[in-house]
Amino acid sequence: METKHITEDLGEAARILRAGGLVAVPTETVYGLAGNGLDEKAVQRIYEVKGRPEVKPLALMVHGVGELERYCEAVPASAKALAARFWPGPLSIVLRAKRGVVPEIVRAGGDTVSLRCPDHPMTLEALRLAGIPFAAPSANPSGQPSPKTASEVHTYFDGVIEAVIDGGACTLGRESTILDMSRTPYRVLRQGALPAGEIERALAESLRVIGITGPSGAGKTTALSLLRERGALVLDCDKVYHELLESDRELLQAIGEAFPGTVKGESLDRAALGALVFSDERKLEALNEVTHRFISREIDRRLRAFALEGGSLAALDAVELIASGLGARCDLTLAVLADEGTRLERIMARDGISREAALLRLRAQKPEAYYRKHCDRVIENNGDPEHFANIFIQLLEEANNG
Repeated sequence: METKHITEDLGEAARILRAGGLVAVPTETVYGLAGNGLDEKAVQRIYEVKGRPEVKPLALMVHGVGELERYCEAVPASAKALAARFWPGPLSIVLRAKRGVVPEIVRAGGDTVSLRCPDHPMTLEALRLAGIPFAAPSANPSGQPSPKTASEVHTYFDGVIEAVIDGGACTLGRESTILDMSRTPYRVLRQGALPAGEIERALAESLRVIGITGPSGAGKTTALSLLRERGALVLDCDKVYHELLESDRELLQAIGEAFPGTVKGESLDRAALGALVFSDERKLEALNEVTHRFISREIDRRLRAFALEGGSLAALDAVELIASGLGARCDLTLAVLADEGTRLERIMARDGISREAALLRLRAQKPEAYYRKHCDRVIENNGDPEHFANIFIQLLEEANNG
């Protein structure tokens, strides 16, 4: 058999692949040994030519994000977000395969299939022209180094396969990173050219995050409970701060350096800190600058962990949502407001304090106009809980559709 060396005629490569032949294709990582991923006989030849055990499944090369649902079922939104972010590129995504569409030999009898969209113009064009996915492991005999040039492929398979597309030297020279999203938590099966940290960041960014804020007594708790019922991760930023005071030595050190004498051993003297900052607006701003930095970092860590668990919706509960900068992390910032009389009665009942004490607390908070100016949406909570719940859920649905 003559192995054709293709430099321009990608239509010829597509014809060979549709007919069941094997063609080595370039990618940004290494050269792949491609065959029609829907043709069992072509896939069988790949195993034979490589000397690859048939118990090891093969990945499918696809042309773009739109093919995820063609070959996979129950595709999570986060998988589409990652594909949109990193494809074409060195990321392989493992999902549950559609039985009857992806041949059993490709799956090696399993329930999943790995999909990848290569970042090489010649292979992308061959995929487009062929109109089929390519089963394409690296173009080397099993146990040998993966080839990074067309000449290396010829050394391995000249006279054995139908053609080699010469796309020059591969730029990355490492295999793709494989991420299993067929079950939760998502996990990296093979660390390749795409760092796991970048995947985690992209997953966290794909979360829909709603910021909830508003003055005390307005009824944020009701809104947060409704979000929890919808499967949201709810993060109380004030609670996160107090947890960090107990666990994050770096935070305590930063506070101690900014406000000498307020940290004793491994504990914060809250009375001493309060005496310094609550009577001096500039010192309070300096404290907020320190604490907001650590809270934001911890919030980001928890959002990443939630995203890896397959989460899709999160909510941040923060009185200082806007001032802390966390509002910029949200897809929607929502202020829950209520008239002063309603808030006053709620605070007195909730905290068991006098009217005078409750009034002092109200007067110390930001005015309603602040929230109306800085938040995307405002919702009034003066009526009964069922009425508020209906309005809140309707607002969420409108925001999702918008």
